[in-house]
Amino acid sequence: MTCAVRESGGGWRCAGVRWPREVPELGWNRGGDRRVSVLAYGAGLGFRAVGERHCVGARGNVCPLGAVVPGRSTGGRCAECARLDRAHSVAADTMAEDPRTYRVYLAWFGPGMVKVGITGEERGAARLREQGAVAFSWLGRGPLMAARRTEEVLRAALGVPDRIPYAKKRAVRGQLPDVEERAGAVAELYARAAELEGRGWPESLERLPLEVVDQVGTFGLDLDSAPGRSAREGAPAPVRSVRELVDGGVVAGRLVAAAGPDLHLAVADGGVVVLDTRLITGWDLTAVTRATGAKEMPEVIGSDVRVPLIDIGGGAVQGGLF
Repeated sequence: MTCAVRESGGGWRCAGVRWPREVPELGWNRGGDRRVSVLAYGAGLGFRAVGERHCVGARGNVCPLGAVVPGRSTGGRCAECARLDRAHSVAADTMAEDPRTYRVYLAWFGPGMVKVGITGEERGAARLREQGAVAFSWLGRGPLMAARRTEEVLRAALGVPDRIPYAKKRAVRGQLPDVEERAGAVAELYARAAELEGRGWPESLERLPLEVVDQVGTFGLDLDSAPGRSAREGAPAPVRSVRELVDGGVVAGRLVAAAGPDLHLAVADGGVVVLDTRLITGWDLTAVTRATGAKEMPEVIGSDVRVPLIDIGGGAVQGGLF
């Protein structure tokens, strides 16, 4: 995710969560400055939103209109920038001559939630971490169009969707089955996919062996194996998520887990609130505690949540500021 920089803004603009390695990072822009916050479970994190939310632009370019976008938009783009961004994505099938090698993956997000997808081989498993895949296995590798064709064949034959809403992923994240059941679900999907080899499976796609990668520990969802267990022991499953930011709204807490764009923050009442960082791109963000020297990135000790929240799992919206 990228974020347009507006010189008139005095605060930092978040460029979203990235997973280049097995720890999440937040990218920040302010004027010509670019910084990265490497996140750590058990540490404090917080900010205050200021002003209006503006379009984040497309393909690294600032939105020419400087358009204001809705607070609930997870894309953070105006209609024109969203169209431009989509037109140049791999999913748009406009890159048939792309010479890079791609991989087909099988991803598991929770009971009954599996999907097939593709990603550039040079990116490794970053795409799986960005999507919040709890467990996955590679299926094959080859040219883009072969990978895309395999993806389409498997979706149709296996009856799996091309995407799973993040709301559904959040709803099951606090009650995942054990590691053996997670691995078994991926292995079962792999076996079904492998049976289709030779039946619509492009010859130019090399099948890769089953190797289930479990990311529960990476995401901090398993208290028994995740880093910082002692600082996070007893943190309950999240039951609320941020619906949107508002001018002056504060989100602050202690980071206890992260998956895809979601940050799980323990807050003052003892609960855990999920912040989808796609909702914070395009906002000017300022620190909610004093700056110390040159270190001015938004951060906090303690917790405070004063933005509209919604119950996870389809419950009623909690109106007002909290």
